[in-house]
Amino acid sequence: MNERPQRLRRCQLSVPGISEKMLAKAAASGVDHVFCDFEDAVAPSQKDQARKNVINALNTLDWGRTVRCVRINDVRTEWCYEDVIQLVEGAGNNIDTIMLPKALEAGDIRFLDLLLGQMEKSLKLERRIGIEVLIEEVEGLQNVEEIATASDRLECLIFGMGDYSASQGMKVKDIGATEGYPGDMFHYARFRIAMAARAAKLDPVDGPYGRFTDPEGLRREARRALQLGMVGKWAIHPNQIALVTEIFSPDADEIAWARKVEEKFDEAMAAGLGSISVDGRMVDVASIRVVRNILRKADAMGL
Repeated sequence: MNERPQRLRRCQLSVPGISEKMLAKAAASGVDHVFCDFEDAVAPSQKDQARKNVINALNTLDWGRTVRCVRINDVRTEWCYEDVIQLVEGAGNNIDTIMLPKALEAGDIRFLDLLLGQMEKSLKLERRIGIEVLIEEVEGLQNVEEIATASDRLECLIFGMGDYSASQGMKVKDIGATEGYPGDMFHYARFRIAMAARAAKLDPVDGPYGRFTDPEGLRREARRALQLGMVGKWAIHPNQIALVTEIFSPDADEIAWARKVEEKFDEAMAAGLGSISVDGRMVDVASIRVVRNILRKADAMGL
């Protein structure tokens, strides 16, 4: 089995593939992850032009350390196979991952995995292309555990709450907003996706918050996703990047506390103690795992 690449996904910025201007801005943004969109943000009559724009952007723009991802159309559409063929033939060595929307079952992922494998061999690509999957239909959530283990190319499960709301017939006014419900109406879906992803050693990512002029609403929803173990959230507008990145990054005080606890715990273990108290908090083998998760994130982010 191939070892999965470790990539930062604190913020995934959505960019319409039809806009060359937005693609250029995204490449220069410094965000962790950009997905260039062939799907919902592109009208049927513009699909072919979007492919050309994205291939050119991947091949000619300086993306820095940003993860370069492309969201193709789903496997039940007439555009999917041409999305993959044109994209990989045109920019295969400059693609990090492909995002598959509306996955309903494990077979959807296996189709893309097999097609990518054939093309990588035929084109003699230098690097393996990863897969990210959107869970945004009720069938996808029902099958999320088998989807999460469908391919060793899989790197990420993403909750697409916009389409999911429609699929389940939920009453929502704005994508990603949960006002009017006693609690978080997306809690179960977020929890189940995060758990399935973690069990399969994948990154769980939360979907968009559509009201991009409402930073407090975005902060609330991002914190909910963070509390459930998700590593990041989508941004549908550049003004959401900084806030989302901040929320999914441990702050200086949190990192300092975690380093202190780890040091004290290591000293205690060397002295034969199984648990200790640090600043009035009990620390044992279970709690040190949480602390080391913080430190691993901080190291990966260069903090």
